Amino acid sequence: MSRPTTGQSTGQTTGPASAPVNSPAPAKASSRWATSLPYEWQIGWRHVRGAGGGGNRFIAFISRVSMLGIALGVAALIVVLSVVNGFQVEVRDRMLGLVPHISLSLRQAQAAQLPELQTLLSTQPEIKGMAPAVVGQALLGRGEALRGVALRGIDPRLEPQVSPLVQKMDPALLNKLQAGAFQVILGQSLAQDLKLQTGDSVVLVQPGQTGSSGSGGSGSPRMTPLQVAGTFSAGHFEYDNGLALLHITDAAAVLGTGGPNTLHLQLHDPLQAPSLARQLQTELGFDTTVRDWTQVNRTWFESVQLQRRMLALILTLIVAVAAFNLVSTLVMTVTDKRGEIAILRTLGASPRSVMGIFVCQGLLAGLAGTAGGVALGLLIAHNLDVLVPALERALGTRFLAPSVYLIDHLPSLPLASDVLPVAGVSLLLSLLATLYPSWRASRLQPAQALRDE
Repeated sequence: MSRPTTGQSTGQTTGPASAPVNSPAPAKASSRWATSLPYEWQIGWRHVRGAGGGGNRFIAFISRVSMLGIALGVAALIVVLSVVNGFQVEVRDRMLGLVPHISLSLRQAQAAQLPELQTLLSTQPEIKGMAPAVVGQALLGRGEALRGVALRGIDPRLEPQVSPLVQKMDPALLNKLQAGAFQVILGQSLAQDLKLQTGDSVVLVQPGQTGSSGSGGSGSPRMTPLQVAGTFSAGHFEYDNGLALLHITDAAAVLGTGGPNTLHLQLHDPLQAPSLARQLQTELGFDTTVRDWTQVNRTWFESVQLQRRMLALILTLIVAVAAFNLVSTLVMTVTDKRGEIAILRTLGASPRSVMGIFVCQGLLAGLAGTAGGVALGLLIAHNLDVLVPALERALGTRFLAPSVYLIDHLPSLPLASDVLPVAGVSLLLSLLATLYPSWRASRLQPAQALRDE
Protein backbone atom coordinates (compact mmCIF):
# COMPACT_ATOMS: atom_id res chain seq x y z
CA MET A 1 0.00 0.00 0.00
CA SER A 2 1.51 3.31 -1.03
CA ARG A 3 1.26 6.07 1.51
CA PRO A 4 -0.32 9.22 0.09
CA THR A 5 1.67 12.40 0.47
CA THR A 6 1.18 16.08 -0.09
CA GLY A 7 3.98 18.57 -0.62
CA GLN A 8 4.55 21.40 1.82
CA SER A 9 6.31 24.72 1.21
CA THR A 10 9.03 23.59 3.56
CA GLY A 11 9.63 20.49 1.51
CA GLN A 12 8.42 18.22 4.36
CA THR A 13 6.42 15.18 3.32
CA THR A 14 3.30 14.41 5.31
CA GLY A 15 0.34 12.07 4.98
CA PRO A 16 -3.33 12.88 4.82
CA ALA A 17 -3.21 13.88 8.46
CA SER A 18 -2.80 17.41 7.07
CA ALA A 19 -6.02 17.05 5.14
CA PRO A 20 -9.15 18.51 6.71
CA VAL A 21 -10.12 15.52 8.89
CA ASN A 22 -9.45 18.03 11.61
CA SER A 23 -8.23 21.56 10.90
CA PRO A 24 -4.52 21.75 11.57
CA ALA A 25 -3.63 23.23 14.92
CA PRO A 26 -0.27 23.93 16.54
CA ALA A 27 0.94 20.76 18.25
CA LYS A 28 1.04 20.86 22.01
CA ALA A 29 4.18 19.78 23.83
CA SER A 30 2.33 16.81 25.33
CA SER A 31 1.50 15.42 21.88
CA ARG A 32 4.70 16.13 19.90
CA TRP A 33 5.70 12.49 20.30
CA ALA A 34 2.75 11.55 18.06
CA THR A 35 4.18 13.35 15.01
CA SER A 36 6.66 10.53 14.47
CA LEU A 37 3.87 7.95 14.22
CA PRO A 38 2.15 6.82 10.98
CA TYR A 39 -0.55 9.25 9.93
CA GLU A 40 -3.31 6.73 10.83
CA TRP A 41 -2.17 6.85 14.45
CA GLN A 42 -1.79 10.65 14.36
CA ILE A 43 -5.35 11.19 13.17
CA GLY A 44 -6.70 8.59 15.61
CA TRP A 45 -4.83 10.29 18.45
CA ARG A 46 -6.28 13.70 17.48
CA HIS A 47 -9.78 12.21 17.52
CA VAL A 48 -9.23 10.72 20.97
CA ARG A 49 -7.91 14.04 22.29
CA GLY A 50 -10.76 15.94 20.63
CA ALA A 51 -8.19 18.29 19.09
CA GLY A 52 -8.84 20.39 16.03
CA GLY A 53 -11.44 22.96 15.23
CA GLY A 54 -15.02 22.16 14.47
CA GLY A 55 -15.01 18.96 16.50
CA ASN A 56 -18.32 17.60 17.72
CA ARG A 57 -18.26 18.14 21.47
CA PHE A 58 -21.00 15.57 22.10
CA ILE A 59 -18.96 12.87 20.38
CA ALA A 60 -15.91 13.88 22.43
CA PHE A 61 -18.02 13.65 25.59
CA ILE A 62 -19.29 10.17 24.68
CA SER A 63 -15.72 9.08 23.94
CA ARG A 64 -14.55 10.19 27.36
CA VAL A 65 -17.49 8.46 29.03
CA SER A 66 -16.52 5.24 27.23
CA MET A 67 -12.93 5.53 28.45
CA LEU A 68 -14.17 6.24 31.99
CA GLY A 69 -16.44 3.18 31.87
CA ILE A 70 -13.54 0.98 30.78
CA ALA A 71 -11.35 2.43 33.54
CA LEU A 72 -13.96 1.82 36.25
CA GLY A 73 -14.66 -1.72 35.03
CA VAL A 74 -10.97 -2.63 34.95
CA ALA A 75 -10.39 -1.05 38.36
CA ALA A 76 -13.34 -2.94 39.87
CA LEU A 77 -12.11 -6.24 38.43
CA ILE A 78 -8.58 -5.72 39.79
CA VAL A 79 -9.84 -4.73 43.25
CA VAL A 80 -12.23 -7.67 43.52
CA LEU A 81 -9.63 -10.22 42.38
CA SER A 82 -7.11 -8.69 44.80
CA VAL A 83 -9.55 -9.00 47.70
CA VAL A 84 -10.35 -12.62 46.83
CA ASN A 85 -6.62 -13.41 46.64
CA GLY A 86 -5.95 -11.68 49.94
CA PHE A 87 -8.90 -13.36 51.63
CA GLN A 88 -7.80 -16.80 50.45
CA VAL A 89 -4.16 -16.32 51.48
CA GLU A 90 -5.10 -14.78 54.84
CA VAL A 91 -7.45 -17.59 55.79
CA ARG A 92 -5.02 -20.22 54.48
CA ASP A 93 -2.12 -18.82 56.52
CA ARG A 94 -4.22 -18.64 59.66
CA MET A 95 -5.48 -22.13 59.04
CA LEU A 96 -1.93 -23.45 58.65
CA GLY A 97 -1.18 -21.96 62.05
CA LEU A 98 -3.86 -24.19 63.56
CA VAL A 99 -4.19 -27.25 61.34
CA PRO A 100 -1.28 -29.71 60.96
CA HIS A 101 0.03 -30.12 57.44
CA ILE A 102 -0.69 -33.86 57.58
CA SER A 103 -2.68 -35.88 60.13
CA LEU A 104 -2.43 -39.65 60.54
CA SER A 105 -5.45 -41.14 62.32
CA LEU A 106 -4.36 -44.24 64.29
CA ARG A 107 -6.43 -47.15 65.46
CA GLN A 108 -6.13 -48.04 69.14
CA ALA A 109 -4.00 -51.10 68.30
CA GLN A 110 -1.58 -48.88 66.35
CA ALA A 111 -0.89 -46.58 69.30
CA ALA A 112 1.56 -49.11 70.72
CA GLN A 113 3.46 -49.04 67.41
CA LEU A 114 3.77 -45.24 67.43
CA PRO A 115 7.56 -45.17 68.09
CA GLU A 116 8.19 -47.47 65.10
CA LEU A 117 5.94 -45.29 62.92
CA GLN A 118 7.77 -42.12 63.98
CA THR A 119 11.11 -43.76 63.18
CA LEU A 120 9.82 -44.70 59.73
CA LEU A 121 8.53 -41.20 59.05
CA SER A 122 11.76 -39.55 60.21
CA THR A 123 13.41 -40.82 57.03
CA GLN A 124 11.18 -38.52 54.93
CA PRO A 125 13.19 -35.36 54.15
CA GLU A 126 10.00 -33.28 53.64
CA ILE A 127 8.94 -33.73 57.29
CA LYS A 128 10.06 -30.97 59.66
CA GLY A 129 8.45 -32.15 62.89
CA MET A 130 6.08 -34.72 64.42
CA ALA A 131 3.87 -34.76 67.51
CA PRO A 132 1.29 -37.28 68.79
CA ALA A 133 -2.13 -36.00 69.79
CA VAL A 134 -5.55 -37.08 70.98
CA VAL A 135 -8.41 -35.66 68.94
CA GLY A 136 -12.12 -35.90 69.66
CA GLN A 137 -15.42 -34.07 70.07
CA ALA A 138 -17.13 -33.10 73.31
CA LEU A 139 -19.34 -30.51 74.99
CA LEU A 140 -18.25 -27.82 77.42
CA GLY A 141 -20.81 -26.55 79.87
CA ARG A 142 -21.13 -23.96 82.56
CA GLY A 143 -24.47 -23.56 84.21
CA GLU A 144 -27.10 -23.93 81.51
CA ALA A 145 -24.75 -22.96 78.67
CA LEU A 146 -23.32 -25.75 76.49
CA ARG A 147 -20.92 -25.43 73.56
CA GLY A 148 -19.61 -28.08 71.22
CA VAL A 149 -15.81 -28.12 71.01
CA ALA A 150 -13.04 -29.86 69.15
CA LEU A 151 -10.94 -31.39 71.91
CA ARG A 152 -7.23 -31.71 71.21
CA GLY A 153 -4.85 -33.38 73.61
CA ILE A 154 -1.28 -32.22 73.07
CA ASP A 155 2.19 -32.87 74.43
CA PRO A 156 3.43 -29.40 75.46
CA ARG A 157 7.03 -30.41 74.70
CA LEU A 158 6.41 -31.70 71.16
CA GLU A 159 3.41 -29.69 69.95
CA PRO A 160 5.43 -26.52 69.13
CA GLN A 161 7.14 -28.57 66.40
CA VAL A 162 3.87 -28.86 64.46
CA SER A 163 1.73 -25.93 65.62
CA PRO A 164 2.65 -22.26 65.06
CA LEU A 165 -0.22 -21.37 67.39
CA VAL A 166 1.38 -23.25 70.29
CA GLN A 167 4.78 -21.81 69.38
CA LYS A 168 3.40 -18.31 70.01
CA MET A 169 1.84 -19.20 73.36
CA ASP A 170 3.38 -18.04 76.62
CA PRO A 171 5.59 -20.90 77.96
CA ALA A 172 4.11 -20.27 81.41
CA LEU A 173 0.66 -21.01 80.00
CA LEU A 174 1.83 -24.23 78.34
CA ASN A 175 3.49 -25.36 81.57
CA LYS A 176 0.06 -25.43 83.20
CA LEU A 177 -0.87 -28.38 80.99
CA GLN A 178 0.45 -31.11 83.28
CA ALA A 179 -0.63 -34.75 83.23
CA GLY A 180 -3.41 -35.28 85.77
CA ALA A 181 -4.01 -31.54 86.35
CA PHE A 182 -7.00 -31.46 83.94
CA GLN A 183 -6.25 -27.90 82.89
CA VAL A 184 -7.71 -26.65 79.63
CA ILE A 185 -6.79 -23.76 77.29
CA LEU A 186 -9.79 -22.35 75.43
CA GLY A 187 -10.27 -20.16 72.38
CA GLN A 188 -10.96 -16.57 73.35
CA SER A 189 -14.42 -16.38 71.76
CA LEU A 190 -15.43 -19.69 73.34
CA ALA A 191 -14.37 -18.47 76.78
CA GLN A 192 -16.31 -15.23 76.29
CA ASP A 193 -19.46 -17.11 75.23
CA LEU A 194 -19.29 -19.26 78.35
CA LYS A 195 -18.27 -16.25 80.49
CA LEU A 196 -15.12 -18.01 81.64
CA GLN A 197 -11.90 -16.52 82.97
CA THR A 198 -8.57 -18.00 83.99
CA GLY A 199 -9.03 -20.18 87.05
CA ASP A 200 -12.76 -20.81 86.52
CA SER A 201 -14.18 -24.32 86.44
CA VAL A 202 -15.95 -25.81 83.44
CA VAL A 203 -17.50 -29.23 82.86
CA LEU A 204 -16.63 -31.49 79.93
CA VAL A 205 -19.75 -33.45 78.97
CA GLN A 206 -19.72 -36.68 76.93
CA PRO A 207 -22.54 -39.06 75.98
CA GLY A 208 -22.95 -42.16 78.11
CA GLN A 209 -22.33 -45.69 76.87
CA THR A 210 -24.98 -47.49 74.81
CA GLY A 211 -27.22 -49.76 76.84
CA SER A 212 -26.24 -53.40 77.03
CA SER A 213 -29.63 -54.50 75.70
CA GLY A 214 -28.68 -53.11 72.30
CA SER A 215 -31.91 -51.12 72.17
CA GLY A 216 -29.99 -47.99 71.32
CA GLY A 217 -30.59 -46.32 74.66
CA SER A 218 -27.72 -44.59 76.38
CA GLY A 219 -26.67 -44.21 79.96
CA SER A 220 -26.09 -41.02 81.88
CA PRO A 221 -23.66 -38.57 80.27
CA ARG A 222 -20.14 -38.56 81.66
CA MET A 223 -18.98 -35.28 83.17
CA THR A 224 -15.38 -34.32 83.84
CA PRO A 225 -14.53 -31.11 85.69
CA LEU A 226 -11.76 -29.00 84.15
CA GLN A 227 -10.05 -25.79 85.17
CA VAL A 228 -9.40 -22.97 82.70
CA ALA A 229 -5.64 -22.43 82.45
CA GLY A 230 -5.97 -19.54 80.00
CA THR A 231 -7.14 -18.53 76.54
CA PHE A 232 -5.65 -18.05 73.08
CA SER A 233 -6.58 -15.97 70.04
CA ALA A 234 -5.84 -17.59 66.69
CA GLY A 235 -7.51 -14.90 64.58
CA HIS A 236 -9.76 -17.56 63.00
CA PHE A 237 -13.28 -17.52 64.40
CA GLU A 238 -13.96 -21.20 63.77
CA TYR A 239 -11.10 -22.19 66.08
CA ASP A 240 -11.33 -19.32 68.55
CA ASN A 241 -14.93 -20.36 69.12
CA GLY A 242 -14.54 -24.14 69.13
CA LEU A 243 -11.08 -25.44 70.11
CA ALA A 244 -10.00 -26.67 73.55
CA LEU A 245 -6.46 -27.85 74.37
CA LEU A 246 -5.66 -30.38 77.12
CA HIS A 247 -2.62 -32.39 78.07
CA ILE A 248 -2.43 -35.52 75.92
CA THR A 249 -2.69 -37.84 78.93
CA ASP A 250 -5.77 -36.08 80.30
CA ALA A 251 -7.45 -36.07 76.88
CA ALA A 252 -6.80 -39.82 76.44
CA ALA A 253 -8.36 -40.46 79.87
CA VAL A 254 -11.37 -38.25 79.18
CA LEU A 255 -12.04 -39.63 75.69
CA GLY A 256 -11.13 -43.21 76.58
CA THR A 257 -8.69 -43.67 73.70
CA GLY A 258 -6.03 -45.38 75.80
CA GLY A 259 -3.32 -43.27 74.15
CA PRO A 260 -2.64 -41.04 71.14
CA ASN A 261 -5.07 -41.55 68.25
CA THR A 262 -3.45 -39.07 65.87
CA LEU A 263 0.04 -38.19 64.67
CA HIS A 264 0.51 -34.65 63.38
CA LEU A 265 3.22 -33.83 60.83
CA GLN A 266 4.73 -30.46 59.96
CA LEU A 267 6.44 -30.07 56.56
CA HIS A 268 9.09 -27.68 55.34
CA ASP A 269 6.79 -26.76 52.44
CA PRO A 270 3.02 -26.95 53.10
CA LEU A 271 2.34 -27.17 49.36
CA GLN A 272 3.97 -30.61 49.30
CA ALA A 273 1.38 -31.95 51.75
CA PRO A 274 -1.09 -33.39 49.17
CA SER A 275 1.55 -35.41 47.30
CA LEU A 276 3.24 -36.67 50.49
CA ALA A 277 -0.13 -37.60 51.99
CA ARG A 278 -0.92 -39.75 48.96
CA GLN A 279 2.49 -41.39 49.21
CA LEU A 280 2.08 -42.15 52.92
CA GLN A 281 -1.43 -43.50 52.36
CA THR A 282 -0.01 -45.98 49.84
CA GLU A 283 2.88 -47.02 52.10
CA LEU A 284 0.91 -47.33 55.35
CA GLY A 285 -2.21 -48.91 53.86
CA PHE A 286 -5.81 -48.00 54.43
CA ASP A 287 -5.79 -49.05 58.07
CA THR A 288 -4.29 -45.59 58.67
CA THR A 289 -6.25 -42.57 57.45
CA VAL A 290 -3.94 -39.88 56.08
CA ARG A 291 -5.32 -36.37 55.54
CA ASP A 292 -3.55 -33.19 54.49
CA TRP A 293 -4.49 -29.62 55.31
CA THR A 294 -6.19 -28.99 51.95
CA GLN A 295 -8.77 -31.67 52.80
CA VAL A 296 -9.70 -30.21 56.18
CA ASN A 297 -11.62 -27.30 54.60
CA ARG A 298 -11.79 -28.56 51.04
CA THR A 299 -15.35 -27.32 50.53
CA TRP A 300 -14.34 -23.82 51.61
CA PHE A 301 -11.38 -23.65 49.21
CA GLU A 302 -13.47 -24.94 46.31
CA SER A 303 -16.25 -22.44 47.04
CA VAL A 304 -13.74 -19.57 47.07
CA GLN A 305 -12.37 -20.63 43.68
CA LEU A 306 -15.90 -20.88 42.27
CA GLN A 307 -16.79 -17.43 43.59
CA ARG A 308 -13.56 -16.04 42.16
CA ARG A 309 -14.36 -17.36 38.68
CA MET A 310 -17.95 -16.10 38.78
CA LEU A 311 -16.94 -12.64 39.99
CA ALA A 312 -14.28 -12.42 37.29
CA LEU A 313 -16.86 -13.40 34.64
CA ILE A 314 -19.45 -10.89 35.85
CA LEU A 315 -16.99 -8.00 36.07
CA THR A 316 -15.49 -8.90 32.69
CA LEU A 317 -18.99 -8.46 31.24
CA ILE A 318 -19.08 -5.00 32.81
CA VAL A 319 -15.78 -4.18 31.10
CA ALA A 320 -17.23 -5.56 27.84
CA VAL A 321 -20.27 -3.29 28.10
CA ALA A 322 -18.01 -0.28 28.65
CA ALA A 323 -15.71 -1.31 25.79
CA PHE A 324 -18.56 -1.76 23.36
CA ASN A 325 -19.68 1.77 24.08
CA LEU A 326 -16.81 2.54 21.74
CA VAL A 327 -18.98 1.16 18.92
CA SER A 328 -21.49 3.98 19.28
CA THR A 329 -18.69 6.53 19.68
CA LEU A 330 -16.94 5.40 16.51
CA VAL A 331 -20.17 5.12 14.50
CA MET A 332 -21.02 8.71 15.41
CA THR A 333 -17.44 9.77 14.56
CA VAL A 334 -17.66 8.09 11.14
CA THR A 335 -20.98 9.82 10.45
CA ASP A 336 -19.60 13.17 11.61
CA LYS A 337 -16.43 12.86 9.53
CA ARG A 338 -17.93 11.66 6.24
CA GLY A 339 -16.68 14.70 4.33
CA GLU A 340 -13.16 14.49 5.77
CA ILE A 341 -13.01 10.74 5.03
CA ALA A 342 -14.02 11.46 1.42
CA ILE A 343 -11.25 14.06 1.11
CA LEU A 344 -8.72 11.55 2.46
CA ARG A 345 -9.85 9.03 -0.13
CA THR A 346 -9.50 11.59 -2.96
CA LEU A 347 -5.96 12.36 -1.75
CA GLY A 348 -5.09 8.69 -2.23
CA ALA A 349 -5.82 7.03 1.13
CA SER A 350 -6.82 3.41 0.67
CA PRO A 351 -9.85 1.83 2.38
CA ARG A 352 -7.39 -0.09 4.57
CA SER A 353 -5.79 3.16 5.75
CA VAL A 354 -9.19 4.68 6.54
CA MET A 355 -10.11 1.59 8.47
CA GLY A 356 -6.77 1.80 10.31
CA ILE A 357 -7.53 5.36 11.43
CA PHE A 358 -10.64 4.32 13.35
CA VAL A 359 -9.07 1.10 14.65
CA CYS A 360 -6.26 3.24 16.04
CA GLN A 361 -8.76 5.64 17.57
CA GLY A 362 -10.62 2.82 19.32
CA LEU A 363 -7.40 1.15 20.50
CA LEU A 364 -6.02 4.41 21.87
CA ALA A 365 -9.29 5.06 23.72
CA GLY A 366 -9.23 1.50 25.07
CA LEU A 367 -5.57 1.84 26.04
CA ALA A 368 -6.23 5.11 27.88
CA GLY A 369 -9.20 3.60 29.74
CA THR A 370 -7.30 0.40 30.55
CA ALA A 371 -4.22 2.25 31.79
CA GLY A 372 -6.35 4.50 33.97
CA GLY A 373 -8.27 1.50 35.31
CA VAL A 374 -5.09 -0.43 36.14
CA ALA A 375 -3.64 2.59 37.95
CA LEU A 376 -6.87 3.24 39.87
CA GLY A 377 -7.37 -0.46 40.70
CA LEU A 378 -3.83 -0.90 42.02
CA LEU A 379 -4.08 2.33 44.01
CA ILE A 380 -7.27 1.13 45.72
CA ALA A 381 -6.04 -2.44 46.16
CA HIS A 382 -2.83 -1.30 47.87
CA ASN A 383 -4.71 1.05 50.23
CA LEU A 384 -7.75 -1.02 51.22
CA ASP A 385 -6.38 -1.38 54.76
CA VAL A 386 -6.81 2.39 55.10
CA LEU A 387 -9.88 3.01 52.93
CA VAL A 388 -12.15 0.32 54.38
CA PRO A 389 -11.74 1.28 58.09
CA ALA A 390 -12.29 4.94 57.17
CA LEU A 391 -15.45 4.01 55.27
CA GLU A 392 -16.66 1.85 58.18
CA ARG A 393 -16.17 4.75 60.58
CA ALA A 394 -17.95 7.14 58.25
CA LEU A 395 -20.96 4.81 57.82
CA GLY A 396 -20.97 3.57 61.39
CA THR A 397 -21.05 -0.08 60.34
CA ARG A 398 -18.80 -3.12 59.96
CA PHE A 399 -18.50 -4.86 56.62
CA LEU A 400 -17.01 -8.16 57.83
CA ALA A 401 -18.42 -9.97 60.84
CA PRO A 402 -15.76 -12.48 62.07
CA SER A 403 -18.44 -15.08 62.83
CA VAL A 404 -19.42 -15.13 59.15
CA TYR A 405 -16.28 -14.33 57.19
CA LEU A 406 -13.66 -15.96 59.47
CA ILE A 407 -11.59 -12.76 59.50
CA ASP A 408 -12.44 -9.24 60.66
CA HIS A 409 -10.73 -7.11 57.99
CA LEU A 410 -10.59 -6.87 54.22
CA PRO A 411 -7.23 -8.17 52.94
CA SER A 412 -5.89 -7.40 49.47
CA LEU A 413 -3.23 -9.10 47.36
CA PRO A 414 -2.92 -7.75 43.79
CA LEU A 415 -1.01 -10.15 41.57
CA ALA A 416 0.55 -9.57 38.17
CA SER A 417 -1.04 -12.87 37.06
CA ASP A 418 -4.42 -11.16 37.50
CA VAL A 419 -3.63 -7.61 36.39
CA LEU A 420 -2.01 -8.53 33.06
CA PRO A 421 -4.89 -10.77 31.83
CA VAL A 422 -7.42 -8.12 32.90
CA ALA A 423 -5.57 -5.45 30.89
CA GLY A 424 -5.23 -7.82 27.93
CA VAL A 425 -8.93 -8.70 27.90
CA SER A 426 -9.87 -5.02 28.11
CA LEU A 427 -7.67 -4.15 25.12
CA LEU A 428 -8.98 -7.14 23.15
CA LEU A 429 -12.58 -6.08 23.77
CA SER A 430 -11.71 -2.53 22.71
CA LEU A 431 -10.21 -3.87 19.49
CA LEU A 432 -13.29 -5.97 18.75
CA ALA A 433 -15.49 -2.94 19.34
CA THR A 434 -13.65 -0.99 16.62
CA LEU A 435 -14.05 -3.53 13.80
CA TYR A 436 -17.57 -2.73 12.57
CA PRO A 437 -17.34 1.10 12.64
CA SER A 438 -13.90 0.96 11.00
CA TRP A 439 -15.14 -1.38 8.27
CA ARG A 440 -18.11 0.93 7.71
CA ALA A 441 -15.75 3.92 7.33
CA SER A 442 -13.60 2.03 4.81
CA ARG A 443 -16.67 1.31 2.65
CA LEU A 444 -17.58 4.99 2.31
CA GLN A 445 -17.75 6.16 -1.35
CA PRO A 446 -16.00 9.56 -1.75
CA ALA A 447 -18.25 10.87 -4.54
CA GLN A 448 -21.44 10.05 -2.64
CA ALA A 449 -20.11 11.53 0.58
CA LEU A 450 -19.02 14.79 -1.08
CA ARG A 451 -22.34 15.09 -2.90
CA ASP A 452 -24.17 14.69 0.44
CA GLU A 453 -21.96 17.37 1.98
